[in-house]
Order: sequence, then C-alpha cells, then structure tokens
Amino acid sequence: MADTGRLERPRGIAARAGSWSARHRWAAVGGWVLLVILALAVGSMTGRVDVTDSEQVPGESGRVSKILDEAGIDDAAGETVLIQAKGGGLTADDPAFRKAVDAVMAGVRDTGQVTAVRSPYETRTISADRRSALVQFEMRGEAEKAADHIQPVLDAVDKAQNAHQDLRIEEFGDASGQKAFDDAFGDDFTQAEYSALPVALGILLIVFGALVAALLPVVLAMTAFLATTGLVAMVSHWVHMSDTANSVMLLVGLAVGVDYCLFYLRREREERAAGRDAQTALRVAAATSGRAILVSGVTVIVAMAGMLFTGIAEFKAMGLATLMVVAVAMVGSVTVLPALLSLLGERVEKGRLPFLGRAKRRGGTESRVWRAVLGPVLRRPKLSLALAGGALIALAVPAVGMNTANLTMDQEFGDRLPVVNAYNHIDEAFPGGSDPARVAVKADDIDAAPVRDALARFRTEAVAKGASKGPVEVTVHHEQNLAVVEVPLIGGSDEGKAEKSLDVLRNEVRPATLGAVDGVDAPIGGSTASSKDFNDKLGSAVAPVFAFVVVFAFLLMLMSFRSLTIAVTSIVLNLLSVGAAYGILTAVFQHGWGAGLVGAEGVGAIVSWLPLFLFVILFGLSMDYHVFVVSRIREARLAGRTTKDAVVHGVVTTAGVVTSAAVIMVAVFSIFGTLSMQSMKQMGVGLAAAVLIDATVIRGVLLPAVMSLLGERNWYLPKWLGWLPDLAHDEPRPARRPSTLVGASPIPEADERPRHARV
Repeated sequence: MADTGRLERPRGIAARAGSWSARHRWAAVGGWVLLVILALAVGSMTGRVDVTDSEQVPGESGRVSKILDEAGIDDAAGETVLIQAKGGGLTADDPAFRKAVDAVMAGVRDTGQVTAVRSPYETRTISADRRSALVQFEMRGEAEKAADHIQPVLDAVDKAQNAHQDLRIEEFGDASGQKAFDDAFGDDFTQAEYSALPVALGILLIVFGALVAALLPVVLAMTAFLATTGLVAMVSHWVHMSDTANSVMLLVGLAVGVDYCLFYLRREREERAAGRDAQTALRVAAATSGRAILVSGVTVIVAMAGMLFTGIAEFKAMGLATLMVVAVAMVGSVTVLPALLSLLGERVEKGRLPFLGRAKRRGGTESRVWRAVLGPVLRRPKLSLALAGGALIALAVPAVGMNTANLTMDQEFGDRLPVVNAYNHIDEAFPGGSDPARVAVKADDIDAAPVRDALARFRTEAVAKGASKGPVEVTVHHEQNLAVVEVPLIGGSDEGKAEKSLDVLRNEVRPATLGAVDGVDAPIGGSTASSKDFNDKLGSAVAPVFAFVVVFAFLLMLMSFRSLTIAVTSIVLNLLSVGAAYGILTAVFQHGWGAGLVGAEGVGAIVSWLPLFLFVILFGLSMDYHVFVVSRIREARLAGRTTKDAVVHGVVTTAGVVTSAAVIMVAVFSIFGTLSMQSMKQMGVGLAAAVLIDATVIRGVLLPAVMSLLGERNWYLPKWLGWLPDLAHDEPRPARRPSTLVGASPIPEADERPRHARV
C-alpha cells in the first residue's frame, strides 16, 4: 500500500469507536454529557447504601453485630472518663478526688447528650491502687450518629480537667474515638482529594505547554468520576459502598483517566507532527493508543475484580467502585475524546504557555534521555538485566519478613491525639476495660436454669482461666432471649496478648460453659476479635485473589499480543515491581529505615489490608505503561523493523508520555505520604514507589533488556494456542525505514516480514 496518509477501514473496537465519534462528534459529546447528568440524577434519587457494621467485620464478630441487629437492640455508644491522681498524692477515697468525680458526672449530665451516668463508687470501677477511677455513661440516640454530638461532652470533661489540675481527667469511648478517627481520616482524604487535581493539572500544563490540551484529561477524568458516582449509588443497593471506596475511586479514576487521555492526545499530536491530516491522525490514534487503552483498561478491571473475591465488604466496595470508574474512563477515552479533538482541531493548542509551548513544539516525539539510557542497555543487555533485576530483588528482600497487623491507635496516630493518650492511660489502669470482648448469648429461653448456670460459670471461668481480671458484666434482655457479656481481656492494647486471651475465651472457656448447653449460640466479638477475624479472612483470600488476577491478566496479555513470551514476561516484570514496593514498605515502616525522610516512623508492622490492596491496584495500574510501551514495540515490529530496532523505537517514542503519566501518579500518590495517619502514609509511599520503579527501571531498563535478549522469540505463540481469540486487531501500516537509532539495521519491506511477525 502506498504511503498516502490514508488508512483502510478501521479494525477493532477502539478504531471503529474513534472513527464513529470523529464523524458524529456532537452526538458523542452530547451522549457523554447526558450520561453524566442522568447518572448523577438517578444516583441522587436512589441514594447510596453504605456497608453496615455487621457487614464490615467477618466471622464471629460479624455474627455478634448481626444477632444484636436482628434482636432490635440498639447498641448505645459507651463512653468512659478516667479520673486519675498524678504522682503519688490523692486516692479515690480523698474528698478532692470525689469532688472531681462529682464534677465530671454533673458536667456530662448537663449537656443533655448522655444517659445512664454511673459513678465508680457504685460500679466499683476503681483500680487496685485506688489512684484511678472510671465514670461511665452512654450517648443518647443512635450509636452511628453519636460522634456528631459528642463535642459538648468532651468540652464538659475538659472543663472538669481545667478545674482539677492535680488530677488527670480524660475521655475515651465509642463516640469520642470515632470522632477523632473521622476528623483525622476525613481531613487526610480531603487534603488528598483537593491537592490531587491541581497537581495533575500543573504537570499536564508542563507536558503539553497549552491550557486547553492540559484541561482535557482532567475534565474527562472528573466527568468519568462524577458519572461513576451516580452509577455506584445505584449499584450500592445490591453491593453496599463506603466513603473509603468513594475516595479510592476518585484517585484511581483520576490516575487512569488522565493516563488514557494522555496516551491518546500524545499519539494524535505525534501523527499530526509527522504530516498527517487531522482526520487521519485521529484514526491512527484510535487504532493504536485507543486499542492500548482498551487492553490496559480491561486488565485493570480484571485486577480490581480480584477484590470481590476477598469476601470482605469494604474490599468488595472498593473493588466494584474502582473497576466501574476505570470502565467509564476507558469508554470515555475512546469515544468522547476523539469527538472533542475533532471539534477543537487546532484550538487544542490554545492557552500556550510562553517559552514552554514553543519548546514543546520544537521538541520531537522521542526522548533524548531514554535514548541515552537505551544505548548501554541494548549494547549489554545481560549486564543491564543482572544489575536492574538484582537491584529490584534486593529491594524486595525485606518483604520476606513482612509483619502485618491492624495498627493500634497509638501506632496510627502517635501521641498527638488526646483520645489516644486517654485510651492508653485507661488500659494501663484497667487492662482490657476500655475495649472489652463482647459475647452475644442467644438461647431459646435465656432464663432457663441451664443457661443461667452456664452464664455464671462463664463469668467465673473467664477469670480463672486467665483470660480476664474482671469484672465480667452480664446484661440480660429477657424479651429477646439474649444476654450480652462484656469481658475485659488481659493484654488490653497489646494485640498479641489480647488475642491469646481471646483464644482462651473461644477455645477453652466457652466450650466448657455456654457451649455445653443445647440451643445456645454464643459468638464472641469486640475490637480484638474483629481484628483477628478480619486478618484471618483476609489471609484466606490472598491466594485466590492473587491467582485470579495473575491468571486473567496473563490470558488477556496472551490474547491481546498473540505471544506467549510477552504474556509471561509481562507477569514476571509486574510481580517484580510489586515485590520491590513491598520490600520498600517493610524497610521503611516496619524497620524504620529512612522513615524520617517521609515523615513517618517504624511502627513494627504493615497495616493488614495494605499488601492485598497494593497488589491489586499496582498490578492493574502498572499494566497501563506495559501495554502502551509493548503495543508501540509490536506496532513497529509489524511495520517491518527488527525486534531490537522496534524496542528502541517503542521505548523512545513512548518515554515522554509514560514519564508524564508516571510523574502525575507519583505526585498524586505521594500526597498520601504527607498525611497524618500511618496507614495512609504506608499506602502513599507504597503506591508512589511502585509506580516510580515501574516507569523507570522496569519499562526503561528491564523490558528493553529482556526483549533484546529474546529477539524473535518475543513473538512466539505455540501452534496449539492458535485457537485463542485474537484481540490484536492491528491496523495495517506502511513499513518505514528508521532514522539513526541505537542498534539500527536494515529493515525488510512489509511483505518480507517473518511469518510469525504478521500476527
């Protein structure tokens, strides 16, 4: 075919979608706007249904919440105020101490927000050394909303503290703890969300040198997020959602939405710079970058779908929300973006930045930096592979000793929150009392003699077996045939010791007492139990999720590139980048190596949900770069270049867009590294480190070195796999002779290509 700048009829979904959108641009843009408006309107009318407490926690802990919910027992938010002598002075028997207790009780009552205020002298919640006492009460109204009106109570406690400086007066409980967490968590995510957009826009301005071109990816990514917000609200009536899922959806949607638009825009610009007319440039971008977007998007969706197999409500919410926003962003990138580019034409260059805009127009499509890097990599591919691979393996080594745990409040926030100090002081004076285990005892007749006897023996054995120091409190709900037993666990905030106490309760005390009575169900919950049940469920989900993501990503790469070699190397390289990110996380946050550089500290553990979350997110997002780079290499190979020349061409022509996309992702994810919560810092550092490694060491060194060593074996597909569906849909393109490239050699004409290269 002569090089007339014209293409044959588009092949593949992306090419056809882009071609149709460019011809029917107003219909495409209008349809997108209508989708966003309708999704938001319907989502607003239906409302979002969030994950309930009983859904959030698996295992026995979830059963406790479910039993209480079904019985209609409103579990009021309990609060505790510690009154403690400083130094060796006052005791609970001194008048000044009693006066402080009375002041606290009167102060919280006067707020009108509490009920059932109990004196430590009545409940005997006074420490053995008589220096500490607990005033306990409950918040009025629903427990879920108690944090919204706890502030007057906190103010009353502060007032009592100011009036009694010789005593420590602090409050901790369900509502005060939730408020502190919500404030910190909400502030952190708000900061991240508000910072992400300006950061992304600023980098895009530098990349494109023009305001309109920079705004397009941000506008498309944000409209995709808005549309998905409405769609998620509708879907939440079947799969419940959460605020966390919504925030993760925003960040992932922004990342992939900007990436996809960036891929498309840069290719369209490149084709126009090469002399093609606007229509042909759009068709080439649709057939090449559009196809890469579809392959990448489907791979990311498959990775996100892995979270649905955890069986944990929060993960299912995050997985469904993120795969939906990726799907919407992917569809928008291959439909409305071509229409917008067709409408704007040359106006996409409007708002050019002085000097920068001219520099962008003068600069070519190839990266001089990466051309300089590729020279020695391709001259010594074995050495490059050994050095880069060895470095990543060395980074991954610390991950072998990774310790995962649910971070305690002092690990999460340090000592900067008053509620954390209150929790620790209460736990020291009354081990386990600030956060007891809860047993929901359900029976056919809760007042039957065998049940009453079993409850009494359970209380006695819990202390006798060393699970608790007491007091073990029992509240009987006669109408519901239900009893709730609260057991302060020995170990308290020490998770390891508290879990041992929990095991004694579950495996020794319960079977010998409540478990011996027919018709009695007695699941044990509470904070320690919830943490253990969550970790157990998460641990059992790791292997299935990993297998699902890896196997399906492998199959997608195999069908998309028609190469067994490409599929295998893709998986290996992605696993290597994830392993390196795990190692960095472990070194920084578990061992504390270099933690001060990110404003963190070694807390001895990685938050339990993070490794699986990072694997799914990183495995999906890393495919963005991999698919884009390998697609360009494959395109060059099919156009008649040698494999080595195709590798050079693919890497140097995509380096600019991959680097730009990576800089945006690293910048957005790094925002999390500046937040106050340790779990958010861990997530930010892990994501940023992995993306940085992926876009530089993996795509710029390891991938070229591996493909150079493999040569023509890169395109190997066994005959017995020929039956697989062909998702390649290559556009026929004329063969071009390269300019002076690293390792260039004479290129055969298109009809002289090796048979295995013509997929």
